[in-house]
Amino acid sequence: MLHPLPDIMLEPLVRAGLLEDLGRAGDLTTDAVIGEGDTIVRAAFVARQDGVIAGLDMARLSFALMDRRITFTPKLRDGGRVGPGDVLATVEGPARGILSGERVGLNFLSHLSGIATATAAVADLVRPYRARITCTRKTMPGLRAIQKYAVRAGGGSNHRFGLDDAILIKDNHLAFAGGVRPAVERARAAAGHLVRIELEVDTLDQLREGLEVGGVDVFLLDNMPPDTLREAVKLVDGRAITEASGGITPDTVTAVAQAGVDLISLGWLTHTVRVMDIGLDYQP
Repeated sequence: MLHPLPDIMLEPLVRAGLLEDLGRAGDLTTDAVIGEGDTIVRAAFVARQDGVIAGLDMARLSFALMDRRITFTPKLRDGGRVGPGDVLATVEGPARGILSGERVGLNFLSHLSGIATATAAVADLVRPYRARITCTRKTMPGLRAIQKYAVRAGGGSNHRFGLDDAILIKDNHLAFAGGVRPAVERARAAAGHLVRIELEVDTLDQLREGLEVGGVDVFLLDNMPPDTLREAVKLVDGRAITEASGGITPDTVTAVAQAGVDLISLGWLTHTVRVMDIGLDYQP
């Protein structure tokens, strides 16, 4: 089950977006065109394409922060699949607040739904296999929590959230430490009892050395073709979690999953995002 993020985490992001948009003088267009008074209008968020929704709470807050009198009514929950013409939510209230909050709400909703949609597409491809799709730390600064939430909405899982979640020994760590053995041994000596250790390996020889040293919970199998991945999974033989990463696309993800890895991490889910086409349509 997808649990929503609490408003206390989301509101600062939405507030920052609104303040950026309103700038130093507010909404000049709405102030000029709508004028004074509380004109009450109704509008609907409508999908323009197939996709998976994420970010409805961000859209809700973009109106609530502009005018608490605006009513936001979702028609589905984050993680729901939609098609062209489907109504995601409606808003009703003073026109000024709706017009001023529209773009920020749409930006968050379209961006996060784009991540959820891309995640769902690759998760569907690997569903027959044991592999799970996961994201990385390649997120936009300040947006990591909500981008990773969108991955979960699309049926994916989350990698570590930051440098303090787990120990991940990468290629530069190995180079600076002097190799696999010293790096793993130092990590194992420093890790708390709840901290997992993951080791990135580029070759089967590195993998064998990591297995020999012991104490590695997860092996990140970087940029390995499917045949090499299959051999790596056999070498690990259930003694650790296996994660494939590096240049994996929708065209290659099925072959990677067929190799028997536990996880497939895809940085492009969050760093190369194609927004989902969603509009806010006025309803007379």
